[in-house]
Amino acid sequence: MSERPLPPDADADAPEIIEWAGKFVEAKRRGRWEYAGRARGIRAAAILALDAGEVILVEQYRVPLGKYCLEFPAGLIGDETEGEAVLESAVRELEEETGYRAAQWEEIGEFASSSGMLGETFTLVKATGLTRVGEGGGTEHEDIVVHRVPLDRIVETVAAFRQRDVAIDSKLLMLLAPALLEDAAQ
Repeated sequence: MSERPLPPDADADAPEIIEWAGKFVEAKRRGRWEYAGRARGIRAAAILALDAGEVILVEQYRVPLGKYCLEFPAGLIGDETEGEAVLESAVRELEEETGYRAAQWEEIGEFASSSGMLGETFTLVKATGLTRVGEGGGTEHEDIVVHRVPLDRIVETVAAFRQRDVAIDSKLLMLLAPALLEDAAQ
């Protein structure tokens, strides 16, 4: 916990009020702040799947955006099985969405999705030593397209997806960071 005093707006004693709750999402209010979060303690896992200089990305339609989105394979932890472990979820989601299994897994850490609006966090896990074991594509309600992208072509690939009006998930910034910071280092 930080030793800095909380700003007046934080009002740590104000109750968190659930304004609306669905099966997966809750709309909440604390003081003057309105935000959303996952219901029932559900969290998310995002998978940085790397193989021979390439990253495995997925493209799927995202209703809140009204368009397709390029992103890391990911999924909910504990949405169907209470107490599910992060790696258990990540293993399942990687195979379900991409058709790959990984020999090595590393839990990188927990990150805030959009800290000004969402109480949701995700755990980033790194998967390496990939073997293709199926087609992927997600569940019967998903239509996921799998993309193997050379890491040295990520900037051009993202630009090409934008050209097609595909949204780019913010987690992909980690792949773009070297190119974005290149000018600053000179």
